Amino acid sequence: MDQIINKIKELSHEYLEEIKTIRTHLHQNPELSFEEFETSKFVQRQLDSYGISYKSGFVKTGIVGKIEGKNPNKKVLALRADMDALPVCENNSHSICSKNEGVMHACGHDMHMASLLGTAKILNKLKEEWEGTILLIFQPGEELLPGGARMMMEEGALSPEPDLIMAQHVLPDMESGHIGFREGMYMASGDEIYLTIKGKGGHGAMPHKCDDTILIASHIVVALQQIVSRHADIRIPTVLTFGRMIAEGATNIIPQEVKLSGTFRTMNEDWRAKAKQLITDIAQYTAKGMGAECEVDIKHGYPFLVNDINYTRSAKSAAISFLDYERVENMDIRMTTEDFGFYSQKYPSCFYRFGVKKEGSGGLHTSNFQAEDESLETSMGTMAYLAIDFLNNEDEN
Repeated sequence: MDQIINKIKELSHEYLEEIKTIRTHLHQNPELSFEEFETSKFVQRQLDSYGISYKSGFVKTGIVGKIEGKNPNKKVLALRADMDALPVCENNSHSICSKNEGVMHACGHDMHMASLLGTAKILNKLKEEWEGTILLIFQPGEELLPGGARMMMEEGALSPEPDLIMAQHVLPDMESGHIGFREGMYMASGDEIYLTIKGKGGHGAMPHKCDDTILIASHIVVALQQIVSRHADIRIPTVLTFGRMIAEGATNIIPQEVKLSGTFRTMNEDWRAKAKQLITDIAQYTAKGMGAECEVDIKHGYPFLVNDINYTRSAKSAAISFLDYERVENMDIRMTTEDFGFYSQKYPSCFYRFGVKKEGSGGLHTSNFQAEDESLETSMGTMAYLAIDFLNNEDEN
């Protein structure tokens, strides 16, 4: 495979400036989840210029490109990039800032799209060097429930069905030029919790005539923490966090209603279902015991993301061959969520990270997030090599 590695590295270097320009355009023109209309048109124009066929219109803006190598029925590999941006106002001073006020690629999806386009161009150039079929998934709505991944599958976008689906995601804490893998469980499921505590409000100087909804809400938050500390199996990663409380009272007014919003995350579907029932019971009974009521609305979010152990181990080995041992890292579990989890529940999957560390950058989803453009050379080249290694390897199982 040394000859293939050299060809991919040469093409990655040759295409880098073009792909950096593509990334700049995408970063300057972000669009929110399920509104990626201009982004979709731009991606389609790039695929047209590469001579790559595609179908568009999945979940309105989604695109599935197809490249066929020799013996196209041998294997099918899907490569996915997400397209949506976040409702974040960019706070960077560089020249490529978002032109759409209040919208920003603060999670690196511009890098994902640009990298996949670069990978697609390389693979199309080398399609006589590999066997099988590659699907290029440009997916809308990763950041917003119900998740574009689930909707793409429901609309039959992954056809023919893949033997493996892969994706990569930026990591601002990892050095540019590095890649990271984790076998098995990697990212958590995520459910949104909305609680509304209702009672008799009144004057703050006469709490005995009221239902102190703020106090009751506080007791509920504290009581719910025992779900993690006393009900969760210590072997199952679990997080329950409340990040929002709305109580429209005043210094001397106890409000009739308090709203709480939070998130529940874990890595076990049986425990996930049990915990959501516990949240409902504890919240409602705590409120009732203090003379109020609590409405519970739990929105079922993304499932946990699990990487196929054999395929991920093979991909890591291939990445070491392509990059060298020092640039390939082992990743720990993350309690963040990804709608790629929907794919991983149905197909063998490999979801990995590429480093984009840049001085002055904030973390993901922050207004001053930045990514090192030069990392695109590594990301598009590595994905192209992982794809060819998978498709040409007779020993995968």
